[in-house]
Amino acid sequence: MTSSHNEHVGKLPPDLLSSHILSHLGAQRDDVLIPPHVGLDTGVVALGADRVLVSTSDPIAAIERLGMETSAWLSVQLVASDLTTSGLPPMYAIPTLAFPPHITDDDIRRYWHAMHTALAELGVAVITGHTGRYDGMAGPIVGSLAMLAVGEQARLVSPQTMAQPGDRLLITKGIALSAVGYFSHLFPNFLRQHCGKARLARAQAMLWQLSTVRDALTAVRVGIGDAGVSALHDATEGGVLGGIAELALGAGVGVRVEKDALPLSEEAACICRAFNLDPTVTLSEGTLILAVRPHQGAAVRQALADEGIAVFEVGELRPLEEGLQLEEKGDVRPFAPPSEDPYWRAYAWAMENGLT
Repeated sequence: MTSSHNEHVGKLPPDLLSSHILSHLGAQRDDVLIPPHVGLDTGVVALGADRVLVSTSDPIAAIERLGMETSAWLSVQLVASDLTTSGLPPMYAIPTLAFPPHITDDDIRRYWHAMHTALAELGVAVITGHTGRYDGMAGPIVGSLAMLAVGEQARLVSPQTMAQPGDRLLITKGIALSAVGYFSHLFPNFLRQHCGKARLARAQAMLWQLSTVRDALTAVRVGIGDAGVSALHDATEGGVLGGIAELALGAGVGVRVEKDALPLSEEAACICRAFNLDPTVTLSEGTLILAVRPHQGAAVRQALADEGIAVFEVGELRPLEEGLQLEEKGDVRPFAPPSEDPYWRAYAWAMENGLT
């Protein structure tokens, strides 16, 4: 499978991010407790009296094949999922909507009303923002969404200070979730031929699992740090292995992943084969990665199970000098996070070839 796209697409790779972006972050301020860092989804500012402001931001999309309402719901869940990796629930939102000129007033109304509903269900208030149509915007990216939360610093999950070797590594739901959820809706006719009607229907239902808000807030109710959860990260671009690598980099530890323990559904296996995707390194929004103290692993797993959230133990954090390790059938070898998520080139190939 090839594509005419030759430049890197998707999130910038960690080396480029570190050398050109994270080394140039504007003014230094003493109240910035946690600045941007590879592997961290949120930034934290001290407000005084042991209270903090947590923030995150991501692009949002209007994918016309998915529809305005579904696209808006997914966009809200993606950003809220990042915010709740802090352990705090989202409270405030700042949307910037920059639609292409062909998007109609009715499209905008449906997108915004769906975004409003999704935010309201999460208890999130819009506090400012921007809306408009602009030449040069081709979609599906139609702007960005920032979310904020205010809370007690003692409730904050801080991987840099909490995560340590020996913590158990858990993930929720499965792998390649969003690649499966998106492709099953974007190219149903192609996948019906490859995977069958029943598998396609089950894959399409996965689209509504693409949020880790409930996963994260359920886990931290057990406790944080020595009382439970020491790190949280959602698997987006780069998939589960990319997300685990980011969590380790953000926490300053090594990690060993048991590849055979990564839960691959038959729907995900079939769709990834159809698009020549490695399910361990492709888009998996909806999968929460957790590091948990060993003595609280059972309690966290039970709390998630009680909420109907599937959870799997897939490895452990290790000393930093051990780096990133992947264990498969007793063989342990180093692994590197993917420089680019293969989802984007697979999507480009499918569009270029007119798949439906």
